[in-house]
Amino acid sequence: MNTVVVWVLDQDSAKAFFTETLGLEARVDVPFGEGVRWVTVGPKNKPELQLSLMVPGAPVQDAEVAEQLRSLLAKGALVGCTFTVEDCSAAVEELSARGVTFLQEPQPRPWGISATFRDDSGTCHELLQPHHQSQGAPGRDC
Repeated sequence: MNTVVVWVLDQDSAKAFFTETLGLEARVDVPFGEGVRWVTVGPKNKPELQLSLMVPGAPVQDAEVAEQLRSLLAKGALVGCTFTVEDCSAAVEELSARGVTFLQEPQPRPWGISATFRDDSGTCHELLQPHHQSQGAPGRDC
């Protein structure tokens, strides 16, 4: 896997959130057709993985579908990524101090210790301190 799409309401705001607040690095920010930008960010220690911060609309969706997707974003109905961390409680404390809104504080789960937060567009993401990397995929409370 190389690129994961994260739908956002505003690419500039999302890029700032994922880089300045979460600590990912900016990768690409280039025009991609008329009025469209290709914006990616990624973990500093995983150069092969990137998140594409995409705004709903052309060329991927028509106007009706784009509006539906924006509505889902505004409601906080979309689920995004799982970010692994070494210490979930410490990461929650640090990110909370940076203004991240957590919906669920660290909780023990069969797959590790998990916390759920929203990005600046409303998408839910998980912080995970895994017990073992080989266990099954985590669930989400969002």
